[in-house]
Parts: sequence; structure tokens; C-alpha cells
Amino acid sequence: QRFPEQLNDFDQLPHNIAVSATIADIEEKKGFIDYFRFVIEVRTKGGSKYLIYRRYREFFNLHQILESKYSPENPEKPGPNTCVLPTLPGKVFMGNKREIAESRIPDLNTYMKRLLGLPTWFLVDEALRMFFYQTDQDSQHEPRALRRLRPPTRKVKTIKPKMDLFSSPRAEAMFDFRGNGKAELNLKRGEVIFLLQRVNADWLEGTVNNQTGIFPQSFVKIIKPLPDSDTEGEGECPTYSCLRCFLLTPSGVDTRDVCVQEALTIQPTYKELLSRMRNVFKVDDIALNYRDHEGDLIRILDDEDVQLMIEESRGQQGKVKRPVNQFPWELHATLASDLSVYNVEA
Repeated sequence: QRFPEQLNDFDQLPHNIAVSATIADIEEKKGFIDYFRFVIEVRTKGGSKYLIYRRYREFFNLHQILESKYSPENPEKPGPNTCVLPTLPGKVFMGNKREIAESRIPDLNTYMKRLLGLPTWFLVDEALRMFFYQTDQDSQHEPRALRRLRPPTRKVKTIKPKMDLFSSPRAEAMFDFRGNGKAELNLKRGEVIFLLQRVNADWLEGTVNNQTGIFPQSFVKIIKPLPDSDTEGEGECPTYSCLRCFLLTPSGVDTRDVCVQEALTIQPTYKELLSRMRNVFKVDDIALNYRDHEGDLIRILDDEDVQLMIEESRGQQGKVKRPVNQFPWELHATLASDLSVYNVEA
């Protein structure tokens, strides 16, 4: 509720300004690291509603920006153009990720309610508006469920269609395959996998033993192929992007394709890439690198180096032919203690 003296200022706000936000659900994202996003229903001053998808990390970054701009030196005596921000629930470093995300929902709902209840001039802050703005990726994403927007008395009955075993696209595992992370299936020789979609020329997505994930086509024999016009359908199947990565060791080169549910335009953090490469190659003593336009290995040490790698790859786009869903940059992992790989022969 706003005070009478604020009404005139509030009426002059643009219609697309967010005035309320509620978390509708959480969704797991199998990116470079697995994490949960909050599905948030936003209402604007003009009365429109839409969904946005945000990680806790984005809440944290927003709070830091707002704190640096508006927090008064003395909270008991706020000056002009300052205000006391609501408390953001703190970081949690240990525990089950799903349980942590679920437990944060009430506190984050309270945080957003108090944030959007601050003085009218605060609501037009650019960082705040961009946080609640519906991006193209937000609008194109199909929510899997909106549990917290349903009336508590309503029961939704889901009827699963029977799977026609003889007409469904399927494949038989010819070799055992152990996946790297939750996005990839574990296969045992002889198992039948029901195919959902093609990820790229080398990878498929399918279901086996009530688990859904991706797997390399080279490990299976296709019994009935996917239709040529195979698409993602109603947005129910996630889109995968693939990263080509290498582990350079004195004994040779180990090449892997890592597929993640991320857009090709994403800029992952250094910590996310390091954690994923350690998991993929099962090596802790690892260093990350990329090759510049001259072919030399350049060590990656932080997020700024990741940004430089991505910018370098943009300059080389078109020179190297890649599949449409493959990242334009590649990672070259080395043993952190092996400095010989950086020696360039004259």
C-alpha cells in the first residue's frame, strides 16, 4: 500500500514497471554445473503478467549493485536518494541443491515484495528493471510446472499416454556407457533406449529405466530412427549445446564432447568450467586453456580470461566449420603441473 503523497509519482511510472513478483516454481538446469532456477511470475503497473527465470546468483548480484548505489552509511539516518534495502537470504555452500532452492522461496518472495515496495523513484533503477524484464530467452522458455500458482484445493490429474513399443523410435546399446554428469545417460549393453530427439550429428536424447538424458550414437544400434522432421515439438524437450574439449597429457590427447542445456551465447564462469572439466576428465590437478588465432595455448585464470576466450572465438567464426549447436570456442585442459605444453618451438 502506498501513501497518498506517492500516488502522483506512481501514476507517472511507465506501464512496464514491475510492481509485484512471486516465485511459481523451481526448475533444474543441467548447465556447465547443475543448478536450480526460480520461475517468477511478474506483474507490471499496466496489469500484464509474464514469467522470468532467475538463479540465486542473479539475486545476489542485483543486491550488491543496489547496495553500492543506495544503502545509506547510517541506516538509522538515510539521506536523499538512499534507502534501507530488505535482507537477502545468504549463500549456502553445502547441502542438497533442490532442498536449498525450495527453502529459499519464502524468503525470496518476501525480499521481492519489500524491494518493489520501496519508494517510487527506486523502481525505475536500471539494474532493478533489467532483473524483472522478460528477455527473449524468458519468453521462449516453456515452464515445466507452476506448482505455486495453482489453487491449493485443485488436484491436477496427469494421464500418461501408453508408449507403443513397436512404433516408437528406439535403439539398442551395443556397449556400456557411463555418462559425465546428470545430463548424460548410463547405458548397459543390450538395453533398449527410446529416442526423443537428435542433439547433433553424434549425440541423441532418449529414455531408459525411467531416466532421460543424452548419449553418443556410436554406442548404440538404431532399431527405428527418429523421423527426419524431428524437432523439439511443444518446447518440452530441452535444447542442448555441445562443447568440444581436450585433455593434453604427456601420453596423448583425450577428446570429449560435453553437452549442456545452455544457449551458445552464454558466458560461463571460470569456476563452472573448472568444476565441469574436473568432473569430465576425473582429474583434480587441472588447468584450463584456449588457443589463440596463432594456435598458442593461453591459460585461463578467471572470468575475464573466459570473456577474452569467447571474444577471440568470435573473431575466428567462419574460418572453422562447426555443427550449428556447438560452442564456437573450445577448452584445452592440461595438468596444472605440466608447463611443457606452453613451450613454443621456433
